[in-house]
Amino acid sequence: MGETIQQKSMNSGAEENPAQRDAGVRAAENESAVIAPSGRGERKKRETRLLLASGVLFALSLLFQLLARLVPGFGEWYAVTVYPVIVGTLGRISGIFPFSVVESAVYFLIAAAVWYTITHIRRIKMVLVRALFLLTGIFFLFTFNCGVNYYRKPFSSYSDLEVRKSSKDDLTELCAALTKTVNQYCEDGVGAAMDMKDANREGVAAMRRLGEQYPQLAGYYPRPKPLTWSYFFSVQQLCGQYSPFTVEANYNREMPDYNIPHTICHELSHLRGFMREDEANFIGYLACIGSDSPSYRYSGYLTGWVYATNALAKTDMESYLELCGALDERAWVDLRGNNEFWARYDGKAAEVSNQLNDTYLKINSQVDGVKSYGRVVDLMLAYARKQADSLAGEQ
Repeated sequence: MGETIQQKSMNSGAEENPAQRDAGVRAAENESAVIAPSGRGERKKRETRLLLASGVLFALSLLFQLLARLVPGFGEWYAVTVYPVIVGTLGRISGIFPFSVVESAVYFLIAAAVWYTITHIRRIKMVLVRALFLLTGIFFLFTFNCGVNYYRKPFSSYSDLEVRKSSKDDLTELCAALTKTVNQYCEDGVGAAMDMKDANREGVAAMRRLGEQYPQLAGYYPRPKPLTWSYFFSVQQLCGQYSPFTVEANYNREMPDYNIPHTICHELSHLRGFMREDEANFIGYLACIGSDSPSYRYSGYLTGWVYATNALAKTDMESYLELCGALDERAWVDLRGNNEFWARYDGKAAEVSNQLNDTYLKINSQVDGVKSYGRVVDLMLAYARKQADSLAGEQ
């Protein structure tokens, strides 16, 4: 008994009443709340950090955009000192992969964005904060890997080309010379069809060869890459596109063969910091006609024929029709195939894409928008005059 009573007395001493127990639980919870911040507090901190990072990225991008637009020489300095380093590092990294990194990244980001939005639909603020961070990151990459280069000196200033108004006779003479050259390639049985790997290699080789003549085009070139799903380009009526986010030259693998060599060289020219579309077209033309590959030369001359005769049609329809009649039928097979290919994708998406491209060019100070593509003919005429003067000097 005595032991039993003593045991009970000891148990009674250790036992807590309910009020004491509840107070202890509350104290423990409060202590835990002090030691480990709540999940909501952590989320707010992450959102704040992302907003600050977005602000920094946007501010840096805006600063460099303004410097390029307002400070004379800044765009040129950036294009020849900073941008080559970006191409030599990021371009080499993305060049390791045999596929288009930006294409894969786009598909991944779309899937991830949809999944993240659905799974966090009740936290819309968090979704918007992350979306803002992604958009400012894209603007940052665009500015530093592309945007500043729009304000460098034009390629014509390095090439000693005198770009000026030309007469109708000068244009007609150029078109006639191109017609004769294209016809000669057709008679020799040369076409633009090439194995894709050979086309990629020759594109880099052609640009390096041109770089020996124009040092501003010398340097590292990553391999050009066809899109796996080129419908994405076709529906927008795009032959190719330079990706500033991965420093890649991408092109449409589905388009007709004669378009591919010139498009490859056009896009690779952007990796030397020449962003103007008229100049990229001209550089692509020079690279192709100077290539060791007959298929590349044919592509260059036929593409040049299209640019030049389109300009001629606006000033002298009779001469234009005469030259069209003189062009070899085998070249017309390529041109008709090209028209039929793009006609399949002529719709609302192409119209929207063209309008967006026009706006994009104007935002980056190409005031003519998509019309600036036609100025390639002025450069071709200047080059033809220089070549003629050079030949005259040798004789």
